[in-house]
Amino acid sequence: MIDDARPRLGRGLAALIGENLPVESAAGPVGQRTAPIEFLRANPRNPRQHFSDESLQELSESIRERGIIQPIVVRELEAAKNIFEIIAGERRWRAAQRIGLHEVPIVVVEADDRLSLELAIIENVQRTDLNAIEEAEGYDRLIAEFAYTQADLAKILGKSRSYVTNTLRLLKLPDSVRSYVVDGRISAGHARALLSLDDPTAMVERIVNEGLSVRDVERLVAEGDEKKPPRPSVPKAPDIVRIEKNISDALGVAINVNARGESGSINIKFKSIEQFDLITKKLLD
Repeated sequence: MIDDARPRLGRGLAALIGENLPVESAAGPVGQRTAPIEFLRANPRNPRQHFSDESLQELSESIRERGIIQPIVVRELEAAKNIFEIIAGERRWRAAQRIGLHEVPIVVVEADDRLSLELAIIENVQRTDLNAIEEAEGYDRLIAEFAYTQADLAKILGKSRSYVTNTLRLLKLPDSVRSYVVDGRISAGHARALLSLDDPTAMVERIVNEGLSVRDVERLVAEGDEKKPPRPSVPKAPDIVRIEKNISDALGVAINVNARGESGSINIKFKSIEQFDLITKKLLD
């Protein structure tokens, strides 16, 4: 059980990077400054381990145009003075390296291993930067290494106990299925619907090949139809493929058009908050 007297961090790192720096926070004194980019180190404990090359390139272009708006949150390593380990902002650091920036804005906080991991998880979850598997792995690490309970995590994250429990249950899926969540080919809702199956591999392929919704999967699993062979996929009409390409080129993101007769849907996938902002700006301009 974590110490209830310790300040709760449910607001994430927002309190650490406000306008009035330096400030006193739950993670200790903080202050904003710049640092040579080579002085920063990736955090091996970062729950986020997957960085899309496409999204990094888009972020690089954004930084080239507007700079790094939000500073990178770091802690100073005890073993080496002026060498900093990243708590939040590794994507910004990686993108900045791509365009050859020499210095980056940082906020230095005092945090031990436990608090560093907690802050990293909270920040990523609040920014929706983690996929559900990375999120579950972060929770599991806090439980295994620092004796957190699920109730502790729910309180810190501002989530329900059932949310934490259901997220952790995703780690029971085989690696082959978890990879579909990591790659964004299926949602966390799809993955949760597969948990009751002894072998969810065939069903996960049906989800992708047939474009099944979460409710479709829940129904099939409940009816015991998951073992039926998948329906053969029907190639998209050339006009639909052309429309997908035109919209994708205009927005700079992947587009999927599902047409069924005279109705259908358009799915727009984004991989980061920055990419989402760019999409909404283009749509609303």
